[in-house]
This record gives sequence, structure tokens and C-alpha cells, in this order.
Amino acid sequence: MEKVVLGIDIGGTNLKVGRVVGGRIEAEKFKGVQADATMEEVLEDLYTIIDSVINLDVKSIGIGVPAIVDPVSGIVYDVQNIPSWKVVPLKELLEQRYQLEVYINNDANCFALGEKIFGKGSAYTNFVGVSIGTGIGAGIIINNAIYNGVLCGAGEIGMLPYKDGIYEDYASSFYFANTYNQSARELSTKASKGDAIALKAFDEFGLHLGAMLKAVLYMYAPEAIILGGSISKSFPLFKKAMELSLSSFAFEKQIEHLKIEVSNQEGIAILGAASLCY
Repeated sequence: MEKVVLGIDIGGTNLKVGRVVGGRIEAEKFKGVQADATMEEVLEDLYTIIDSVINLDVKSIGIGVPAIVDPVSGIVYDVQNIPSWKVVPLKELLEQRYQLEVYINNDANCFALGEKIFGKGSAYTNFVGVSIGTGIGAGIIINNAIYNGVLCGAGEIGMLPYKDGIYEDYASSFYFANTYNQSARELSTKASKGDAIALKAFDEFGLHLGAMLKAVLYMYAPEAIILGGSISKSFPLFKKAMELSLSSFAFEKQIEHLKIEVSNQEGIAILGAASLCY
């Protein structure tokens, strides 16, 4: 765990790179994603921030990507919010450039793995890490190991049908944007000041999130669900409504044993990606 590695989070809005040793981020850089840029232009942005953080001590690179991923070949497909990244041989490109071993996985899987190694997930053998932000993603830990599924696609619970759309429409930032024409961050600030409309928005969000978590419980029956992502920071605003929604779960004893945690690990996206190297 003391070897020096790079953790890279390729998000929908930012590229983040951190130099990690022993679960600690020594140095980090980020750069906004040019959503309309070519594949090569985004790669150059990525190279630029990697070059600013990497040093001779770095032994390997781990990358989390919001996409389906072939972890063997290191090809990523249809990266969310980067339209030009349809098919990118990212492992090959980075290994050729930096002459280091590169490991790639889905970003939600990295979140769960990071929690298992560095965060609250260390207390559990079987849990699901749910990242709620621009979209919804889940990483599944079974018997202390990540379950990838085919092309690291396991855990895409946000894509399950719900109401007139999918869960992602109701249990991520899309809900606030589509229903209230405001960002989750804006509404969170207003709700913390007692704004009635903002409080209502988070109550509704909590009910929808609870419905989605019930689906997780029926599928995996985990010991715990660990929430992460930007919206999880507003947990007190939707906790009561989420619990109300969960109270209708069919198996009362299962709910009694369930722990719902909120990640408190700063830089978990970078640490999660770095976890691939250990």
C-alpha cells in the first residue's frame, strides 16, 4: 500500500489526477473537460495534467471512467459526456506514453473499491457503493472483491425502468434540473436556509432514491449501502424521505440489518482509481 501510484478520474465535467501513496493524495491536478472536443484534444488535456503530477516514484496508473470498459484490453466505450470518446484504447495509449502498467475500470466500481480499501467499506464483506451526482452508478463488492460483470457493466442501476423513464431521471442531478430547472447545488444551498421549494425538492428526491435503493436490496441484499458523489453531501436534506420510502420494503428483518453510510473520504474518485493498482 506504500507504493506510489497515480489515480485518474475521468468525469463528465472534470479530469482529475492524483499521486497517491498509502491512501494519501500527495499531489493532484484537475482540468475541465471540453465536451465538444475531439478525442485527441481530450487526450492532450489528460496528458497535460498527468505530466504535472507524475514523477519517477510512480509505479503504475489506475483510471476510473464513466463508461463500459474492457479491463483486459483497456478499451473504453461510449464515455458519458465526452461524445468523441466512442472507442478509445486508453490503456495502450497511456502505457506507450508513460511506460507504466495501467489499470482501467468503470468509475462507480472504482468508488466502491476505494471505499473497501480506504473508506467505510472496510467494515463490510458485501456492500454496494452508490454514486449519486451527474448520473447514477453502483459498484458491487461481493466477498471483499469487486464484481465487474461483462465489460465492467454490473451495477448500472440508474438505467432500470422507473415511472416514465429510468431511475437516473429521478435519483440524480437530472431530477433537479428537469423538475426545478436548478442544479442540486443551488437547491441544496437554498434548502439549508429553509427555502420551502428547495426542501420539497429534496423530499421528493429522497423518495425516488429510496425506491431505487429498494431495487438494490432486492437484487443484492447487501450488508450496507455506501452513498457517494456530489449529491450525497446533502444527505441530511433527503435522509428522512429516503428512509420513509425504504420503510415499505417487503422484508423487515433485512432492513433492520442494513447499514446506510455516506462516504466521508475526500478525494475518493482519485483514491478509488488508485485502488486498481493494489
